[in-house]
Amino acid sequence: MDATLAEILASAWALLVRAAADPRHPGRIVQLATAGRDGAPRLRSVVLRGVDPVARVLCLHTDRRSAKVAEIAAEPRVALLAWDPRARMQLRLAGAAAVLTDGPVWRTAWEATPIGSRADYAQADPPGTLAAVPPGEPTHPQPMQNFAVILLTIDRLDWLRLAPGAHRRAGFAWDSGAVQGSWLVP
Repeated sequence: MDATLAEILASAWALLVRAAADPRHPGRIVQLATAGRDGAPRLRSVVLRGVDPVARVLCLHTDRRSAKVAEIAAEPRVALLAWDPRARMQLRLAGAAAVLTDGPVWRTAWEATPIGSRADYAQADPPGTLAAVPPGEPTHPQPMQNFAVILLTIDRLDWLRLAPGAHRRAGFAWDSGAVQGSWLVP
């Protein structure tokens, strides 16, 4: 029996919640698309760190010196792609991103970041800087200064389930907090 639109939306959010909570979940690594400063699309893999289905907010971490932070500042509309091969489910999400570099949400996220992961923010140079040789051990004395949180508020979600002979697709959009769901041709 086919699931209802409400059940599909619930399953999409459940997948995202599981992926954020389980470091081994295949949906934990998602692809984030921004508009580059030249207007061209930019795509990169990021780690899904938290999900609030009620507020429709996804949480990601990044280096505040990264290109994506400047891109989001210039154009906060972003897209995100999640894929769970076990469920054969693809989620395309779109919304507005905000970058936090201080405040209680930022501090809580930093404090929850494992010590080993904090080294990712301790490189002396910003991500993407040309280097003559592979960078060595991180040396930035205050890695916390380079840490940023991206909060993505979702306003569109496209769900696709690939099933042999029976692909299913649905779209959801929020307007003033109310959700509108529709079946789509896969």
